[in-house]
Order: sequence, then structure tokens, then C-alpha cells
Amino acid sequence: MADGSERILRTAPSGVGLAVRRLVLISRPVLWINTIGSGLVAVWLTGTLFDLRALPVILWLTLPFNLLIYGVNDIYDQDTDAANPRKGSIEGARIRQSEVRLIAWAVAIVNVPFLATFALTLPPLANAAILLYVGVFVFYSAPPLRFKARPFLDSLSNAAYALPLVIVPAALAVTPVWPAALGLMAWSVAKHAFDAVQDIAEDRDAGITTTAVLLGSRGTALWSGSWWIVSTALFAVVSVPVAAVNLLIAGVLVVSLLRDPTPETGHRLYRLSVAFPYIAGAFAGVLLMVSIVLVGAP
Repeated sequence: MADGSERILRTAPSGVGLAVRRLVLISRPVLWINTIGSGLVAVWLTGTLFDLRALPVILWLTLPFNLLIYGVNDIYDQDTDAANPRKGSIEGARIRQSEVRLIAWAVAIVNVPFLATFALTLPPLANAAILLYVGVFVFYSAPPLRFKARPFLDSLSNAAYALPLVIVPAALAVTPVWPAALGLMAWSVAKHAFDAVQDIAEDRDAGITTTAVLLGSRGTALWSGSWWIVSTALFAVVSVPVAAVNLLIAGVLVVSLLRDPTPETGHRLYRLSVAFPYIAGAFAGVLLMVSIVLVGAP
């Protein structure tokens, strides 16, 4: 009996460690910039380098919310992920049916305490935006709505990625910078459709009609390009240099895909697309921080 207990104690931490590492992988750390970055930019747009009152929201936008986005997605996309060569790498997990219970419980355990705290402490607008944020990303993948399988709604629903630009200022009792928030919404609509080009064959074979499947590579390039132009115009209201950087990177992506409109080109461009928010976000962040330090306002 003693030997058995010691064996359990020796192996349990290792098992927990493996589970945690697996959950972190499923949460796509390379894509956390889409949530954390938006949250930090939202803080800077209020005219301060950081406000401790925003810390709980920023922490929630790390592992907890990203595990919700991608964990739910992986649970409901097992069939298509199994046939997608991109999955099982840094570009996305490929889960086993035996992992579903672990993922579902982990999503609840790391998110519910934050959501309960927010419900008790944050203003109504912040909580309404948080509920919308959660709802859109759950039902992006989950039935009965499953926006992922509805052309145009799949792309448009990703406007929710910009909601931290509403949630954070609302949590701080500050008016959101609406041109920035709306600009990021348009940007997110464009990026989602553009990134889906590389999965056209796999989605079509699985019977899923995404915006990219419906429009094809060329049509999606035009769809995304149009939304990126809208985002550029809205960003220009806040910062012309940021708008220029946005237009430059978006232009490279769209023109490259139009020159060779195939899923293979979409896949080759995916790394630049992943880098897009890092480059544009870092540029915007530096400008905002310099403005705060030198002028005292964004």
C-alpha cells in the first residue's frame, strides 16, 4: 500500500504538468496577442500606461479566454482538424476525444471565477460586452449557431476580437475610443477570412461552407482587402501613422494573394498574417506610450 501511494505521489505532478502544458498548447499562445494586445492598447487609449483596475481583465485575456476560444473550437472541430495537415503544430492543436472532458472542465474552471467577479464588480456596459465576447466565441464553434459554418457570419463574428477596446475602458468608467474599436472590428473581419483561405480544401471536403470556401481565394482577397481599407480609414481618425502601417501590411497580403490566388499561397502568407498584429500593435503601442509620457494623453 505504501509503495502504491508513493508511486501515485511521484507520478501525479508529472501528469498534472503534462495536462497543463497540453492546455496551454491548445490555447494557442502565439495568438494571445489578439486578446492581450487589444486589452493593453485599450488601457493606453485611456491616457495611462497602466491602471491596476484593469489587471483582472488583462489576466483573463491570457490563458483563460484563449483556452475558451480555442478549446471550444477544438472540441467541435475534431473531424476537420483530423484531416488538416496544419493541425497538431504551432498553428493549431489536434485533440483526442478522450481530452474533451479535460478541456471542457478546464475552460470552466479558469473562466467562471473571472466572470463571476466581473459580474459583481464591473459596470453594466463592461459586463454586457464581456457576455457578448464570450457568447460569440462559444457559438462560433458550438451548435446550434456555429457561426464557423455560416458564410459571412463566420468572418463578421470575428469583429468580437475588438471588444476589449470596449470592455477595458468601460471597466474603468471611461468612454471607449470608438474609431479605434470599430477599426479593429473591421480589421478582425478581414483577417479571419484571409486566414481561412489556406483551409479551403479541408473545409470544403468536410462540408463546411466558410466565407473563403464560398468566395474562393480571389474573392476572399477582395473581401478582406475591402474590410482592411475600412479599418485603415477608421484607424486614421486616431493615428495616421498606424493607419499607414496597417494599409502597408494589408496591401502586401492582399496583393500577394491576388497574384497567386490559391490556398497554398494563403498558407505561405499565414506567418506574415500572424505577425501582422504584432507589428501593427507594437507600432501603435509605442506611439501611444510616447504620447502618454510626453503629452499625458493618447
